[in-house]
Amino acid sequence: MENLKIFTQLISNELHLPEPGVENTLKLLDEGCTIPFISRYRKERTGGLDEVQITAISNRLEQLQEIAKRKATIVKTITELGKMTPELQKRIDDCWETTPLEDIYLPYKPKRRTRAQVAREQRLEPLAQLLLMQREPDPKRAAQRFVVVGGSPADIASALSGAQDIIAEQVSEDERSRNQVRSAFRREAFIESKVVKAKKDSDEAQKYSDYFDWKEPLKRCSSHRLLAMRRGADEGILRVSLTIDDDEAIQRLQRNYVRGNGACQRLVAEAVEDGYKRLLLPSIETEFMNQSKERADEEAIRVFAENLRQLLLSAPLGQKRVMGIDPGFRTGCKVVCLDAQGSLLHHEAIFPHPPVNHRMQATIHVQQMISEYQIEAIAIGNGTASRETKEFVEDALKEMAQGKPAVFVVSEDGASVYSASKVARDEFPDEDVTVRGAVSIGRRLMDPLAELVKIDPKSIGVGQYQHDVDQTKLKHSLDQTVESCVNLVGVNLNTASQHLLTYVSGLGPVLAQNIVDYRTANGAFTSRASTTAPYTPRAITWWSKWRRTAVAASATLS
Repeated sequence: MENLKIFTQLISNELHLPEPGVENTLKLLDEGCTIPFISRYRKERTGGLDEVQITAISNRLEQLQEIAKRKATIVKTITELGKMTPELQKRIDDCWETTPLEDIYLPYKPKRRTRAQVAREQRLEPLAQLLLMQREPDPKRAAQRFVVVGGSPADIASALSGAQDIIAEQVSEDERSRNQVRSAFRREAFIESKVVKAKKDSDEAQKYSDYFDWKEPLKRCSSHRLLAMRRGADEGILRVSLTIDDDEAIQRLQRNYVRGNGACQRLVAEAVEDGYKRLLLPSIETEFMNQSKERADEEAIRVFAENLRQLLLSAPLGQKRVMGIDPGFRTGCKVVCLDAQGSLLHHEAIFPHPPVNHRMQATIHVQQMISEYQIEAIAIGNGTASRETKEFVEDALKEMAQGKPAVFVVSEDGASVYSASKVARDEFPDEDVTVRGAVSIGRRLMDPLAELVKIDPKSIGVGQYQHDVDQTKLKHSLDQTVESCVNLVGVNLNTASQHLLTYVSGLGPVLAQNIVDYRTANGAFTSRASTTAPYTPRAITWWSKWRRTAVAASATLS
């Protein structure tokens, strides 16, 4: 790995972790080892770093690698311009933060044709430097030397205006000036949102009514409010901006460039004000908008990941024979019966609700299925007609003398996504999407983790504004959460699907499929020794444990 020593020192200092452990962790990550694998099986190399610390190292490594790529691009660009110096090279080499790095690069960054560039082409840069020195008692007389008869600039006013454009751009690109304005934004910036008058009375705008005239300090703005305002702006309903005390910011900048009173000083002061309003303010406002969006994304993703973890690790019912019901009115309720391993035994549709309203017939069918397939629990999706279906099932159970299964209402978020996925098609190639969705509902009761890992985490419905946050970061975080949960709990080697096995550290899709194929051909694994059979890696013995005990499952039922 390039820059290993530098990365080790930076991460060790930032996270207050021992350098040997950080260095070995970076090497293991570079080798393709997963975070759960490193935290559990390479403690001797990491010095006992836990999963949280290794995740922080991994995240910072990704950031540093992106900065390293950016630095290579910057060095190449400046070198090709012929402006690279040893001092500038050292500044770039020593910089490992994005904002300072971009400030260093800004004066050399290729730009579209600016007013300052036009003025430089008119050879007005010496005049700009003359004005900045502020020693010329009569700037108009000095500007006369730069007037071009029949060309450009054609007069003194144009020459002075061009010189001011150059000064304005210099002010906007100066690191000290940018840091001063950043400090002002950091201390006192307010975020404001206003409604676009043309859309104020539209139905779409009403959900943003709280933000029609909203203002609060940026540093106190919660992530959900900021994301809501940005969504309103993206939809063209709101205008969102950041504001500070412009007059005070301009005065601070002018104190850096204006010395004394006089004609030159007035011209420089005007140029500084123009540079602030036209160039510097929009740039820093955009920068802080992006930074606040990143922080809001991080908070929303953190909440999303934590909610997902709690859902995945919720207590399972265990290996019980389950009836899964996907409720509905007009199209009826889709009913499936599953065995203790989650295999589909039977499916049919019943119509206990209006407009069909075959309640008596549906009651008889439910009772027959419970008796015939020895159903021990019933899972009802929490979607449309969920409450009415639960009442219907409870009424049907009242007429049964014995063998009454427990009734549960489970979340069906993402069931429709799963039913149309490749995983569902591979599992049930001969069944339609309604049957697959009901199977997913039933299996969620038996084992939430094993079933929910088959669904895109964004479709499970455990977070806000998931479509507004950075999708790459969201996917990365949620994938890490799923992987962490699977490896925390372990899998049942004899019942785990190929999809679930792929989340086990050390296994990939091919090895996971080999395990399933061997299990199908030769039956269940009966001992740790049997896991050394052909096509089955010895590493799987780490995970060959039951995910929950029968005692816990019985306690849940009772």
